[in-house]
Amino acid sequence: MTQKIFLDTEFTDFTRPQLISIGMVADSGEEFYAEIPFQVAECSDFVRETIIPLLGHFPESICSKDELYGRLRKWLELVKAQRDHVEICVDSQIDWDLFINACEYQVPKWCLQMFVGNEINELLRCNYYRENELPEHHALYDAQANKYAFQENLRPD
Repeated sequence: MTQKIFLDTEFTDFTRPQLISIGMVADSGEEFYAEIPFQVAECSDFVRETIIPLLGHFPESICSKDELYGRLRKWLELVKAQRDHVEICVDSQIDWDLFINACEYQVPKWCLQMFVGNEINELLRCNYYRENELPEHHALYDAQANKYAFQENLRPD
């Protein structure tokens, strides 16, 4: 059976995105979350107003960019367990690009990219935030919401 891992990131801006935080949630329930240092001056107004206030609530998740790959690789290996591969589910190419960068361009061969943007039920996603009283635009919560709202083979009419 394939293990799906839902990935979301928060980043400085769309012009020159630099990673701020990364959240991952596996089908099997394991979660990974990390925040790394960033330059506030490089952040868009939206990031300053919406995302930065959501940071710092999980002190154990704060690490340096150099530490991030080690933590990420260890978690991915634990989640992979006896499987041949895992599917990293993203709804944005920027998330995948920032994941590759976080892996220091050494993404394990058994990590396969899967675009799921068309298979996220937006009503379910919105309900997830409301029912759990969670804000949007937090990498871990967004990854949880995407996992919850994922409906394989969902196609727009």
